[in-house]
Amino acid sequence: METEALYAFLVALATAALLTPFVARLATRAGAVDRVTERGLATEPTPLLGGVALFAGVLLAGALFLPAGEETRAILGAAALVTVVGAVDDVRDLSPVTKLAGQAVAALLLVLAGISVDTATIPFLGRLEFGGLGEPLTLVGLVAVMNVVNFSDGVDGLAAGVCAISAAAFSVIAFDLGTDPAGVLAAIVAGAALGFLVHNFHPASVFMGDCGSNLLGLLLGAVIVQGALKTNAVVALIVPLVVLAVPFLDTGFVVAKRIKYRRPVYRADSNHFHHRFHRMGFSQRRTVAYLYTWTALMAGIAVALRFVPYSESSGRLNPGWAAVMAGLFVVGFAASVYLVYVLEILKFRRVRAWQLRRSDPDTDEHAIEAAVARDIETGEFSTVK
Repeated sequence: METEALYAFLVALATAALLTPFVARLATRAGAVDRVTERGLATEPTPLLGGVALFAGVLLAGALFLPAGEETRAILGAAALVTVVGAVDDVRDLSPVTKLAGQAVAALLLVLAGISVDTATIPFLGRLEFGGLGEPLTLVGLVAVMNVVNFSDGVDGLAAGVCAISAAAFSVIAFDLGTDPAGVLAAIVAGAALGFLVHNFHPASVFMGDCGSNLLGLLLGAVIVQGALKTNAVVALIVPLVVLAVPFLDTGFVVAKRIKYRRPVYRADSNHFHHRFHRMGFSQRRTVAYLYTWTALMAGIAVALRFVPYSESSGRLNPGWAAVMAGLFVVGFAASVYLVYVLEILKFRRVRAWQLRRSDPDTDEHAIEAAVARDIETGEFSTVK
């Protein structure tokens, strides 16, 4: 089905790319426009509802190339539901509870169709049976992935690009694991995201809105369950965490900070990675370039886990190839530390020192350290000019 996946990718890409401008005009007429806010990075009002064009690409390619059956009907039906709920939210601002309920119902449709995880193979521990907890855990996981993608959608082209890279990696891995339908679905997601990205890359003429981010999150979740977690592969639990490491880390940091300062988890703020890069003076293009590269690196490591023969059939490690994989993980970890720590803190410290000493030449190192620590801790510091 690799050839069908390529055709599905191209159909989804072309459909999303062609329909996005029409959807943008429709969004403007309907009043679904993202206004310029202090928290956001947009410099002018931008139409939402780009997710409708994404859904059109997914629907057409899915109808043509996904195998007919209950799971495909559930995926497309759930995709339609979450797109409608997101579109209504883009127009009328639904309450967090209503949005969460819509996500849960869409996830439930997948679970009821059999897209759920009953067992998993844990590295060094063996097979784990979830029993009756499998379906509830799958539902929670699907909702979590939807919100992770939604949280990451805050700068031109970021969510679409990250999802396209991730979906491409999942497609390769799914075909290698023998879960061909999931491989085709992942290719469709990658194509639709890239088609939309034509109009969403900075300067974006349209945003995907909640209808798009929730749709991509739902479909990636379905790919993860169908293409990895339902297999007996030892790396099944590791692969999704590695491929989606960037949005998972971003969401983790943001949620932890909101909980620490007793802010509602669902209330948007400006503490995401892309906000922090912007405050350090990064352009939107440079910001997404760093995050694309980071995502591609982690996705490459995940793919390598399937193709590098680091272990033998008996379970014993192959020393040479195991060393190669260890080296790749070291590179991925080092890149993560570099982006999270060096770019976010050390470079900011140099710029903040310059700012403080320009206003007061007698500012000492202790005052600079205290100011940087306060700014990093609270996330409430001014834009670096």
